[in-house]
Amino acid sequence: MSIYDTLNKEQGEAVRHTEGPVLILAGAGSGKTRVITHRVAYLLDECGVNPWNILAITFTNKAAGEMRERVDKLIGFGAESVWISTFHSMCARILRRHIELMGYEHSFTIYDTDDQKTLMKDVCKYLKIDTKDLREREILSAISSAKNELMTPLRYREEMMGVSFRNKRIADAYEEYQKRLKKNNAVDFDDLLMLTVQLLHSHDEVLASYQNRFRYVMVDEYQDTNSAQFELVRLLSGKYRNLCVVGDDDQSIYGFRGANIGNILDFEKVYPDAFVVRLEQNYRSTQNVLDAANAVIRNNTKRKSKSLWTDRGTGAKLHFRQFMTARDEAAFIAEDIDRKCRQDRHLSYGDFAVLYRTNAQARALEESFVLSAVPYNVVGGTNFYDRREIRDMIAYLKTVENGQDEIACRRILNVPRRGIGQTTIGRLSDYAVSREITFFEAMQRCREIASLGRGTAKIESFVKLILELREFADEHSLSDLLRHIIEETEYEAYLRETDDEGGEDRISNVDELISKVTDYEETTDEPTLAGFLEEVALVSDIDETGDTHNRVLLMTLHSAKGLEFPHVYITGMEDGIFPSYMALNSRDEKAEEEERRLAYVGITRAMDDLTLTCCRSRMLRGEVQYNPMSRFLTEIPDGLFEGESPSDPIRSGSFGRDYEMDDPFIRVPESKAVRQRPKAIYKKPSTDESKKPFIANLSKGMPAASVKPDYQAGDRVFHVKYGEGTVKSVEPGPRDYKVKVEFDDHGQKIMYAAFAKLVKC
Repeated sequence: MSIYDTLNKEQGEAVRHTEGPVLILAGAGSGKTRVITHRVAYLLDECGVNPWNILAITFTNKAAGEMRERVDKLIGFGAESVWISTFHSMCARILRRHIELMGYEHSFTIYDTDDQKTLMKDVCKYLKIDTKDLREREILSAISSAKNELMTPLRYREEMMGVSFRNKRIADAYEEYQKRLKKNNAVDFDDLLMLTVQLLHSHDEVLASYQNRFRYVMVDEYQDTNSAQFELVRLLSGKYRNLCVVGDDDQSIYGFRGANIGNILDFEKVYPDAFVVRLEQNYRSTQNVLDAANAVIRNNTKRKSKSLWTDRGTGAKLHFRQFMTARDEAAFIAEDIDRKCRQDRHLSYGDFAVLYRTNAQARALEESFVLSAVPYNVVGGTNFYDRREIRDMIAYLKTVENGQDEIACRRILNVPRRGIGQTTIGRLSDYAVSREITFFEAMQRCREIASLGRGTAKIESFVKLILELREFADEHSLSDLLRHIIEETEYEAYLRETDDEGGEDRISNVDELISKVTDYEETTDEPTLAGFLEEVALVSDIDETGDTHNRVLLMTLHSAKGLEFPHVYITGMEDGIFPSYMALNSRDEKAEEEERRLAYVGITRAMDDLTLTCCRSRMLRGEVQYNPMSRFLTEIPDGLFEGESPSDPIRSGSFGRDYEMDDPFIRVPESKAVRQRPKAIYKKPSTDESKKPFIANLSKGMPAASVKPDYQAGDRVFHVKYGEGTVKSVEPGPRDYKVKVEFDDHGQKIMYAAFAKLVKC
C-alpha cells in the first residue's frame, strides 16, 4: 500500500498536480500539512526532483518544525536538503550570504520589538517629536506598514507629500530610523523581507541563482502573506512557475499586521492557468461545530465558496450562556471545567481552552480559576526571551558579536552597575551621532569627550571587558562564552541584590539560557554566535506556549489559530467586544468581515464541545458598558444549540440588546446571581418624560418594543448626539428594529430604533 493511498480524493489531486501554479484552498482541519509533506515526498519519490530544488515556507517556527519532522519521517535520507523554514528565517539565511551587496556587514543584528522601541525613542528625542502627540508605537506601526508595501523612506515621503504635518513627521522618523539601523549594522523583522526583495530586484545574478535552486516553491498559510511576501514568492518562482500555495481565505485574520487577503482571493487573476482544489473534509471537529462555523462565515461576501463536512458524526450540540457580568461569566467557566473533569475521569484540564478577543478579558478569568483551584496557563504572557535577565545576556552576546549595535551596548553599559548614568550615556550617544561613528567607537574614543569627566575610566573598563570577551569567543564554545560573561560580570550576585525574591527564579532562567545555547551547539552542524542570535531573534510568541500539561489554556482568538482542543469556550460574544467597536465603526466593511473570520477560526478550534458566552454588562476602562449580543451568535441556527439559544426572547430581551449603548443614566450592579433579573439604577430621577416608560420596563427586565420607524435605507436622519447621517439599513429584531446609520462626522453606528430617537430630515 502506497503512502498516497491514505489521502482522500482532493488531497490526492493536490499532491499529484506538481507542475505550474496550484492553489489549494484548505479549510480548517482539512489536513493541509499532510498534503504539503506528502507533496514533497511525491516530488522526490515519483518525480525525481532533487531535495535541494524544493522550498517550503510557513509562518511560525513551530509549524516549520512540525513540517520538517513529518518530511524527515516520510522521506528519510535526503530530506535534510529540502529548504523548510519561515519567511523570516529564509530571508535571514539569504541575507547572511549576500547582505554586503546592500551595504551591511554579514554580522548584522536582528532587532526585536523592544530594540525598535528603544531606537525610536532616541530618534524622536533627536528630531524633537512630541511623543505625547505622536507616539513611538504609532510611528513604528506606520513604518512597518510601509515596509510591508516595500516603501522606502524616500517613497514614503513622496507618497505622504502634502497629506498632513503628522505624516511628514513620520517620514522624518522613518528616514532617521533607517539611517540609525544601518549605522548599528542592524535590521528589523520587516527589513528581512524588504531587503531580500530589494536584493533580488537589484542583483540579477543572485535572483538567477535562487530561481535555479528553488524549482518547486510551496507556501503554507498563504492567506496571511503581505505584499512584500507576495513579491518575494513571485520572484523566487518566476522562472519555473511551479508555485503551490496552500491557505484558507476564511482564516485570514492578520490584516492588522499587514496581511493582504487579496493575495489568495486574486491568485487566479495573477495566475490564470492555476489548478485549484478545495479541501473541505474536516478531520478535527464534529458536524454540529462545523455547521455553526459554516453558518457564520457564509455571511462574508469576499470569500472563496466552500463548506466543511466531516465523517466524525453529528456530535454534541453547542452550549450558550448569557450572564449579568464578566465576573459571573468567568466563575461559570471555571466551575464548569472543574465539574466536567471531576465527572469524567478520561478528561484532563489540558483538554480545555478558553478563548477571548482581547488580553484584558483574561483578568477576570484568571481570578476565577485561582479561586476554583483550576490549573491554567495564559498564552501570550512574558516570553522567555523577553525576561529582563535573558535580554541582558543576549545584549552581552550581541555586543561581543556586533560592536555596531548601539541598543545592545547601551543596555549593558551599566549592567551590572558600574556607576555609569544616563547623562554619560547620552553624551556618548550625542558624540557618536555628531561624528557619524558607532556608539562603541565613541566609547573607545571617550578620552576625547571632555564632559565625561570621571566617567572616562569606567567606560574604558567596560570597553576592555568587551574586547577581552571577543578574544575569549574566538577560542571557546558559545556555552563557555556565556558562562564566562556571567562570571566576569558577577551577574548572579547582581540578580540577588536587585531582585526582591532573591533572584533565584531569574538565575534559573539564565541557567536555562545556558542549556539553550548548549542544545544549539549540539544540534547545529556549524554553530556560530551570529547563528544563535539569529535563531533567538526569530522565535515568535506563538511558538512559546509554555508547559501546557494538564492545564487549561487561556488565550486570545488570534493566538489559538492552528491549535485544536476537545473542549472550547469562546467568551465575550458581544457587539463592541467581538466584533470590536473599531470594526463596527469602521467605514470599511473588510473590518467586520475579518472579525467574522476570527469567529470562524475560534469555532473551528473545538473538536467535540463548544460553549459560547456573553454578558449583559461588562466593566471596561473603569466604566460599566452594555453591549448587544454579538451578531455572530445570532448567525448560528437555533437548532445547533442545546437548551437556550441566542434568539430566545427572554434572553435576547436583556440589557444591552435593545437600547443604545451609551445612554448615561442606566447602571446595573455587579451580581453573583447568574440569572437574576436586572434593575435600573440611576444617579437621579429623570426629568425626561420619554425615558419613564423605558425605566418602568427595565424594572421588569424587558425593554419597550418599538413601532416600525418612519424612515428606511437611503433616508437622511438626525441624532441628538451624532448629528446628521444616512440610513444604511433597517432590520426587524425580536423586540425592536436594528438601524445602521452612516453619520457624517462619526462614521457608522448600529442602534435600536426605540432608543435612538432618530428624526427623519
